[in-house]
Amino acid sequence: MRALAASVEEVFREAAARWTLVAYFTLSTIFILLFATAVNLDIVNGALAGAKLFGQSVEIGRSSVDIDRLVLGFESGFSGFLYLVGTFLALFATAHLVPRLQEKGTIDLYLSRPVGRVPLLLSRYTAGLLLAAANLLYLIGSLWLIIVWKTHVVHGRFFLAGLSILFTIATLLAFAFLVGVVTSSTGVSLMATYAIFFFSAILAAHSRISAALSKDWAAKLVEALYWIFPKTAQLGRATVAHVAGDQAFRGIGDMNLLAVYGSTAIFGIATLMLACWLFSRKDF
Repeated sequence: MRALAASVEEVFREAAARWTLVAYFTLSTIFILLFATAVNLDIVNGALAGAKLFGQSVEIGRSSVDIDRLVLGFESGFSGFLYLVGTFLALFATAHLVPRLQEKGTIDLYLSRPVGRVPLLLSRYTAGLLLAAANLLYLIGSLWLIIVWKTHVVHGRFFLAGLSILFTIATLLAFAFLVGVVTSSTGVSLMATYAIFFFSAILAAHSRISAALSKDWAAKLVEALYWIFPKTAQLGRATVAHVAGDQAFRGIGDMNLLAVYGSTAIFGIATLMLACWLFSRKDF
């Protein structure tokens, strides 16, 4: 157990030594500072009477805007932006974990320790998730505090976006680990994972794509691929819906939402298990 904890700690040290950790959190800090200084709200009796964005006045009409609805709408819309940015930054900061592990000299050092190959790979995976989770908590928590400070409105549902984003990261990182084990290339891992992200988003329109195909086998293939790959587009909509509230889920549906998370989780678990199996049998 101590050896596994040391492996997780070494991932953070490696990220700090290679400036990955610094760059990861610096980008988040810059965005937080921009947000804190760019948005100025004039709140009167719980309503928005005036607003400035990047120093420019925002026209809100004659009537004041209910601040609670405004904050909820902002947080739900911003959660969709965080879904894309948070996922892409996390993958960029962690996709190197397996390729660098398999470098000559590094892998020899790790294999000389009393830690099995599967626990070693899973410790790197856990460290990558912890790194992504720490950045998400820092980013979302800071923005939430700024919103509370400026509006005095508290919505705890904003943090649900972080859980949904972290779930997506965990799934895609498992696939990145699989590609990393096979290719030992950070670039290929990133490109393949980003390709899966966008390809899966296209498959969200699987019904229309299948209807447009002339071959029955092609339509069935599209349907099969839809259920195999993670539901990145639906997960993005679910992230926004988690923050917006129950009314936003009407366009998703509870059973459909369960299928989205369930099938995506199966994909992530399957790819991670396959990565562990290949890594345990790989000749170094």
